[in-house]
Amino acid sequence: MAENHAQNKAKLISETRRRFEAEYVTDKPEKYDPRDVERLQQDDNWVESYLHWRHNVVDETLKMLDESFQWRKEFSVNDLNESSIPRWLLEIGGIYLHGYDKEGNKLFWIRVKYHIKDQKTILDKKKLIAFWLERYAKRENGKPITVMFDLSETGLNSIDMDFVRFIINCFKVYYPKYLSKMVIFDMPWIMNAAFKIVKSWLGPEAVSLLKFTSKNEVQDYVSVEYLPPHMGGTDPFKYSYPPLVDDDFQTPLCENGPIASEDETSSKEDIESDGKETLETISNEEQTALLKKTNPAESTPKTEESEKVDSKLKTFKKPLSVFKGPLLHISPAEELYFGSTESGEKKTLIVLTNVTKNIVAFKVRTTAPEKYRVKPSNSSCDPGASVDIVVSPHGGLTVSAQDRFLIMAAEMEQPSGTGPAELTQFWKEVPRNKVMEHRLRCHTVESNKPNTLTLKDSALNMSDKTSEDIYLQLNRLLESNRKLEDQVQRCIWFQQLLLALTMLLLAFAVSFFYSLYS
Repeated sequence: MAENHAQNKAKLISETRRRFEAEYVTDKPEKYDPRDVERLQQDDNWVESYLHWRHNVVDETLKMLDESFQWRKEFSVNDLNESSIPRWLLEIGGIYLHGYDKEGNKLFWIRVKYHIKDQKTILDKKKLIAFWLERYAKRENGKPITVMFDLSETGLNSIDMDFVRFIINCFKVYYPKYLSKMVIFDMPWIMNAAFKIVKSWLGPEAVSLLKFTSKNEVQDYVSVEYLPPHMGGTDPFKYSYPPLVDDDFQTPLCENGPIASEDETSSKEDIESDGKETLETISNEEQTALLKKTNPAESTPKTEESEKVDSKLKTFKKPLSVFKGPLLHISPAEELYFGSTESGEKKTLIVLTNVTKNIVAFKVRTTAPEKYRVKPSNSSCDPGASVDIVVSPHGGLTVSAQDRFLIMAAEMEQPSGTGPAELTQFWKEVPRNKVMEHRLRCHTVESNKPNTLTLKDSALNMSDKTSEDIYLQLNRLLESNRKLEDQVQRCIWFQQLLLALTMLLLAFAVSFFYSLYS
């Protein structure tokens, strides 16, 4: 069944590409940005997102693509950057990305109190919305986002129906499938009255996607660690610019140092230096010796210490999925699987492979630096070589679906040394557009479920190849089924949501003018 679904999807994607090229691009190619047309031919997920939103009806999908691509060219979306936005808009902090909801979706904050209706600035504000959404879409292709519509301290001069319509269109046409839910906080009483009228016209599914909350309810969707104090949270985050908010990634514990063991028993079994050396005293030579590098063009004898590391890494099951980037191949491709507390296997493995002809510097950052130890977290990888990075929860802290890891990599075209001082200087000087970035989510595997790191050959009494093939097929089936269910449900909810918001705005306008003139 899953195989037939994949084949049908591939056929629809192929038909959409062929017809869009023949029926739209050929006649008026100047209507679109060539980069969008090229991406349409290469990015299956992008095509599928439009198809899904139009219920796999190709004719409707083509119309949606036409509208979306014209808007992208009109707003020069592919060229939007910080310099495209007035500095004061970036400094005020009315719109930004920060934190995650309880389902692990990124939070897109819209602080309405900072928005004053003004026709002179409305275009720049729309560009700011497009800038953030495009920035997120390029980094997190297809992953849903939760809109935090913060209406606290909002006055009537902040209500701008044209701006709200634009935000709706962004998720309806320009970025389909991206909206997970919209959490509306502290809505003014006059809009509550308007919503009561609209609510009677709608079904429960559409209403359930709109989360109207106060300080008491908002924690049902976002934990206190990602909520500001005025929402009852403990997040110390204070928006400031410059620099641009960089998705909350920070340097993890023990950068360039050994992993601290979870308890005294594991400490005795770990590498001898693990529990004896601190972050400050670990030298680059010791850290380099802990890397497992395999170069096909050159075979060097292993040191006694690296042999110990290799013997420990053999207990890990190599991740099966691979993200193929321009500088590094990264495995796993999307999710880090950690064993549960019951399984006893809490560490996980990231494998980096250098596919360039030069040395590639890399570093690992995380949204929860106090929770994880990473070894190594700042180093380099030789041409054609591989590096194993071990990630371990620290101090008995639990893995959360909200946690993220960021792999940053840049090619060292001119050899300048790979010691700590040289790497620090390199990262200060490397241009931003030369840095490859890839993000990984965290996932905990229950003890009775398959795990890429903890499956042993003896568990199934079969060869490595057979075990990996079976698990890969099972993983694909489960992932395909989950995505299909989520997409169908989200599509139904969001169609009704759009109707709800439209009617809400209309009812609010009627109620406002009625109260004004009565």
